[in-house]
Amino acid sequence: MSIEVKIPAVGESITSGVLSAWHKQTGDTVSEGEALFTLETDKISTEVPASGAGKLQIQVDAGQEVKIGQVVALLDEGSNVPAEKSFTPGASAKPSTPSVPAPPVQPESNISLSPAARRIVEEENVKPTEVPGTGKHGQVTKSDLVQYLESKSSSRSTAEPSAPPEAAIPASAPAPAQSSARTTRRKMTPLRKKIAAQLVLAQQNAAMLTTFNECDMTAVMQLRSQYQETFQKRHGVKLGFMSFFVKAVVDALQTVRAMNARIDGDDLIENHYYDIGVAVGTERGLVVPVLRDADKKSFAELEKEVAAYAGKARDGKLGLDDLTGGVFTITNGGIYGSLLSTPILNPPQSGILGMHKIQNRPIAVGDKIEVRPMMYLAVSYDHRVVDGKEAVTFLVRVKDCVEAPARLLLQG
Repeated sequence: MSIEVKIPAVGESITSGVLSAWHKQTGDTVSEGEALFTLETDKISTEVPASGAGKLQIQVDAGQEVKIGQVVALLDEGSNVPAEKSFTPGASAKPSTPSVPAPPVQPESNISLSPAARRIVEEENVKPTEVPGTGKHGQVTKSDLVQYLESKSSSRSTAEPSAPPEAAIPASAPAPAQSSARTTRRKMTPLRKKIAAQLVLAQQNAAMLTTFNECDMTAVMQLRSQYQETFQKRHGVKLGFMSFFVKAVVDALQTVRAMNARIDGDDLIENHYYDIGVAVGTERGLVVPVLRDADKKSFAELEKEVAAYAGKARDGKLGLDDLTGGVFTITNGGIYGSLLSTPILNPPQSGILGMHKIQNRPIAVGDKIEVRPMMYLAVSYDHRVVDGKEAVTFLVRVKDCVEAPARLLLQG
């Protein structure tokens, strides 16, 4: 008797995805609950466990687009099925006692890779057996793969000065035709396609406008410097800037309620909760996990949650529930050196705050010129929902809260 392995439903609006990697090979014995494959959709990347036990027979290759409910493999519950009779798509059958040790090592190296490392292997077409591992028991880590690809890119650039870095191809990849030696073509990942669609949607469906201001970060930086050590000892996490801005945004949303609203058809929906999205950059693209009920959480709780989301995003462990339902988004281009930008809305939200690089600049303080750590702030908003006066009031409120952080503690 065989158990059908199907693509599970991972969200109401998701109808398909990409089966990016198998963690087992045809003929392997699989236990119930063991990770079988990784499914990537336009919102999340998740490992799908086996719903039963048996010998695996793969029916769909890794890298293929699959529909929700599609059968991608079978699990033979019979104990007498030899691995030799199973067929791995795109590969020849494996003998039970191979004379060459290299082939069976490849599946094992894939299984031992972390999700982040495995994604690099799949997207860059790297053979883990060619990469020296520095992890426990010789495991190939993400850093090992990055260094390996950088060394390949460097050696290729030296040999072919005219080729751009992105044209570097690992040794395991097939050599491209001469006419395409300067470029590499590959399919967009579901996440990248979703990001592209969302950005175009925001531009086409909203009357988007951006207003700017600048913020003196002196008070916040002094507060962090004064209490950082105590805060970290007590809560086990650093006191960053993000918790201040999340609290400032909540305060401003409570003051300017139009910014906490959205259009749904012919209706205007005003939210009475404060779930704030925080944009996080990953190797696969930008994701926006949501801090639930940010108005009810302390600085320490916010910092812990932001750190936890950042770790899950790097490891590809974010779930659909982590990414949905936000009412407003904060994005920090300053960590990459951005001095000023116009952030694009995250539909269906009506506002997004852009933080930027902190830079010492001379400013007028009373009748004197002083050098202060300054940050440009930008808020993009949907002008159909938010008037210009309300948008400016909102941004000034954020500025005032950050420049006088005691306001955030007193909620005044």
